[in-house]
Amino acid sequence: MSFSVFAIVLFAAALHASWNAVVKSGDDKVLMTIMVAASASVTAAMVLPFLASPARPCWPFIASSVLIHIVYFALVGSAYRVGDMGQVYPLMRGTAPFLVALASVSAFGEKLSIPAWMGVGLICVGIITMVKEGKASDMRGIYLALLNAIVIASYTLIDGAGTRLSGSPTAYAAWVFMLTGFPLMAWVVFARREAFVGVVRRQWRTGVFGGAATVLSYALVLGAMMTAPIAMVAALRETSILFGTAIAGIVLRERLGPARLIGAGLIGLGAVALRLA
Repeated sequence: MSFSVFAIVLFAAALHASWNAVVKSGDDKVLMTIMVAASASVTAAMVLPFLASPARPCWPFIASSVLIHIVYFALVGSAYRVGDMGQVYPLMRGTAPFLVALASVSAFGEKLSIPAWMGVGLICVGIITMVKEGKASDMRGIYLALLNAIVIASYTLIDGAGTRLSGSPTAYAAWVFMLTGFPLMAWVVFARREAFVGVVRRQWRTGVFGGAATVLSYALVLGAMMTAPIAMVAALRETSILFGTAIAGIVLRERLGPARLIGAGLIGLGAVALRLA
């Protein structure tokens, strides 16, 4: 993995942690998630006229990704409604890389070096270590986070393959996010229109930022997958846990105990292993 790809994925990780913090900081987590998704849809629609259309073979992947992303956004809002970011975010993002690594080796025939496997393993162990310090009393949040980890692994593999067929990772990501926003917006207008309008009036600035960060973050990751193994990119992206931990402690004022700090160190070592692979 080149230094430029390494740096791009780290920046994408920071953006990803930021928009999750936006959701967690909202008064209504579900509605805030939908506002972020809607903002991402509008952002994507604005840039699409300037992008080349993705190649035809990738469109079934785009359709599949849209369906899975709808489930993903729904689970994000539900999980943050019942759990702390310091617990839910690591569990969602940390379980996925291991699943992606196993699947990418078997499905795509990718061969990872020993340092790459060490990096994937260290990142996963580090995240699990951080989770242990979170509140375990609300199992519903844990179950939702684990379920979303499966969803994340699924769309990572689908989009990794679809991007390589698209010829344009930016256009691929833009189409996915634009199409994902429409069903979510239709539901909220039908079911919770008045409440949603109130959230938009109070927090539209953070919603716009979250949507833009979502699109840019994923476009950068998909671009990295064009030149680096999917499992390595997916695992390195999970260093967003480091950024998420800092945001949870400094901005959201969640407790940062020894387990989370040790976990963060293991994630850092995993990132170094991936960089040297």
